[in-house]
Amino acid sequence: MATYEYLCSRCGPFDVKLAIGTAPGVHGCPTCTGTARRVFSAPALTKTSHEAASLHALEEQAREAPAVVSEVPSRSKVPPRPHPALSRLPRP
Repeated sequence: MATYEYLCSRCGPFDVKLAIGTAPGVHGCPTCTGTARRVFSAPALTKTSHEAASLHALEEQAREAPAVVSEVPSRSKVPPRPHPALSRLPRP
């Protein structure tokens, strides 16, 4: 379900919840039963959490200017530590 905004010339704006993609260009006003035209408005992105908004901004930034690797990273000098569970296995 999506929320669509309509504007009645007599009563003002009102919202209608309809299935996505089924909103007509005109809708009956619930107050005066006159015709109201559909108004296109920005989605309610301000209700998202700060974390979700920052992740969305990072995704858009990565889409516009992705990080490019110019060379293969060097191998570290420290050998990888084995998993602790492997130390309990029997040795041949």
